Amino acid sequence: MIHAYQMNGYNIILDVFSGSVHVVDDVAYDLIQLYETLPKEEVIARLLEKYAGRADVTRAELEDCLADVEELKAAGKLYAPDAYADRAFDLKNRSTVIKALCLHVAHTCNLTCDYCFASQGKYHGERALMSFEVGKQALDFLIAHSGSRVNLEVDFFGGEPLMNWEVVKQLVAYGRSQEEPCHKKFRFTLTTNGMLVNDEVIDFCNKEMHNVVLSLDGRKEVHDRLRRTVGGKGSYDVIVPRFQEFAARREGKNYYVRGTYTRDNLDFTNDIFHMADLGFTELSMEPVVCAPEDPYALRPEDLPVLFEQYEILAKEMLKRDKEGRGFTFYHYMIDLKAGPCIYKRISGCGSGTEYLAVTPWGDLYPCHQFVGDEAYKMGDVWQGVTNTALRDEFKLCNAYARPDCQDCWARLYCSGGCAANAYHATGSIKGVYEYGCELFRKRMECAIMIQAAKALDKE
Repeated sequence: MIHAYQMNGYNIILDVFSGSVHVVDDVAYDLIQLYETLPKEEVIARLLEKYAGRADVTRAELEDCLADVEELKAAGKLYAPDAYADRAFDLKNRSTVIKALCLHVAHTCNLTCDYCFASQGKYHGERALMSFEVGKQALDFLIAHSGSRVNLEVDFFGGEPLMNWEVVKQLVAYGRSQEEPCHKKFRFTLTTNGMLVNDEVIDFCNKEMHNVVLSLDGRKEVHDRLRRTVGGKGSYDVIVPRFQEFAARREGKNYYVRGTYTRDNLDFTNDIFHMADLGFTELSMEPVVCAPEDPYALRPEDLPVLFEQYEILAKEMLKRDKEGRGFTFYHYMIDLKAGPCIYKRISGCGSGTEYLAVTPWGDLYPCHQFVGDEAYKMGDVWQGVTNTALRDEFKLCNAYARPDCQDCWARLYCSGGCAANAYHATGSIKGVYEYGCELFRKRMECAIMIQAAKALDKE
């Protein structure tokens, strides 16, 4: 399978199953798309007719181009077969260990963001804070079920986790105390809205947190429209100086300034550029996922605008990179030479199998987006995963288990997409959230174009 597209002046051919990317001229671009659908003589005849006004497009040149294509095909770099379909083994029978937990240390929040999927941090339930005892048991559970895996990941999440700051610190200390005797290494992450960030938080996180995620939607008027305090005031003026200090003191450690765009800011690239101009270099911007009747919900007619925005972003990133003021955009991070292994490309994010969310009461869910849905409760941190049938269902939640993915060129990049988004859109974790698929494919086209442009600049 090949995927051919044009962007930013480049003709790009992606060979889906080998992962090879080819940047070609107009003639080769047309020839490659015709090659497997028509006899060679007809391919030549059509191209001679199309390029009749060009002296450089001759039968001999086209025959040379065909020979090059055949050579690439023989080398497995064009029209490569799907070698993975037969290896998309019954993932239900594979042995899995748990490698990551999302600890919901606070089911409460000091903001009332209108689009919050977690119902302002309560997850459609009661407000609660995780006790140290529950968190400790969660870490013990992770260690006990991680097998021989050394590196373990723990995300402190909410609501707003800084509303349970003392327990966060205690759990980090406990995790560190178990590293040597249990032969494990913890990578801690914290996601915060910034309202409670102070020097102590910055110093502690910069010492202990492998990554921090800082929530900012971009321009002041955009951010304050939906991210307000309980009293109705915007939070931009409070958090931006704190986030700038936080990022400046990370000293090379990972962080992301993460935003959400809605129908109110379809020109979201201006929010990304605004964040970059504030000095942030590690950025992410997610499309809102909400009920279609919400006034800020994205609509099908918005897609052409959003596609254009992603291309504007890609071109501006290349420009700024050349100017020495580049930044990273999470969804454009792609490694075309040494990306994820095929197991990861097929099996996906690991929700419900390798990755679980833990509520303040110690209940286990497949991920944070399922928390509060009793049908998806998997067990608890004392008894472990007791709903093994649900776990087995998530094991089969992959790119080859979704019929709608079979003809999609991007399936080995998204691994079948987000199970939670699929569930909320279709009622099944094996469905597809088509709107999200459309955006993902555009982002992948932009990401590949960026890498191709940078590679050509080095030649």
